Amino acid sequence: MQRALRIGTRDSQLAVWQATLVQNLLKDSGVASELVYMKSEGDVDTVTPLYALGVTGVFTKTLDAALLNDRIDIAVHSMKDVPVQLAQGIQQAAVLERASHKDIFVAHPEDPATEKILAQVSLSEKPDSHFAHAIVATGSVRRIAQWLNKFPNHKIESLRGNVNTRLRKLKESNWQGAIFAAAGLERIHLRPERSVDLDWMLPAPAQGAIMVVCRENDDYASESCQTLNDDATGLCTKIERDFLNGLLGGCSTPISALAEVKGEEVFFKGNIVSPDGKSRVDIEKQIALADASNLGLTAAKEILLKGGDPIVKRIRNKGLTIDGDA
Repeated sequence: MQRALRIGTRDSQLAVWQATLVQNLLKDSGVASELVYMKSEGDVDTVTPLYALGVTGVFTKTLDAALLNDRIDIAVHSMKDVPVQLAQGIQQAAVLERASHKDIFVAHPEDPATEKILAQVSLSEKPDSHFAHAIVATGSVRRIAQWLNKFPNHKIESLRGNVNTRLRKLKESNWQGAIFAAAGLERIHLRPERSVDLDWMLPAPAQGAIMVVCRENDDYASESCQTLNDDATGLCTKIERDFLNGLLGGCSTPISALAEVKGEEVFFKGNIVSPDGKSRVDIEKQIALADASNLGLTAAKEILLKGGDPIVKRIRNKGLTIDGDA
């Protein structure tokens, strides 16, 4: 009789939802499992801005340690929080079909100017003078950089915690709104009515995807998760993470990427933005699906030549290494 897999998960509502999804998919394949709840360093410290914590994998390393110490058999992560270089002894077991990759703006629920704010932030063009000043909250360096690139006069406030905590902090604040990942709120049915997609904002590499990892020597866990893998999402997230790795060696910073399979082609968009939003370099590529395996690294090399290299050097000098939160 095969053993029941121990699924490691953070204990936030979103993390448990994701782990339960994996548990149910495994059950459909005839694999028994149980959930094991843990708190990551990113969950314990919900005040310090992510970029100031100074560690990579702040949401994943607790589960990594549990895997390597044989306390759990698989771990479930929001893929954008996973370092591009997995810890030694850990392997990718599956990437689930992606949900929405988009960022969204959630307006303050009691701000009388909500409708005007929502209309302004959703536009691709620069805002009019009525939206010259605002206070917007996020804990993500990537979101800060892209927001300031579009709205240079806005003030950014740090926002940490799980999605429930951040929604509560927004309601209790004097901010005009905050930025979230659409998938995080939609999966647990918490997306407020007064919110809009930010179609102009490129997502974090692998945003909206869920990754399952296991120990390298655990064939049973690896094989059990194979039925969960979505090939298209796996390819696209690999391209996006290769792009990130090609620019900053695995540090999550103001770097955005999105790859999409459309028919027999892969369409890629990426950018790198200085943390203050003043400098930005974009790249777009289209390639046959059969030739797309190295697209991320190729795009990274090209964007460096287009003017991204000085931005990368400034980012390294600032020591910004974290871009998390749903």
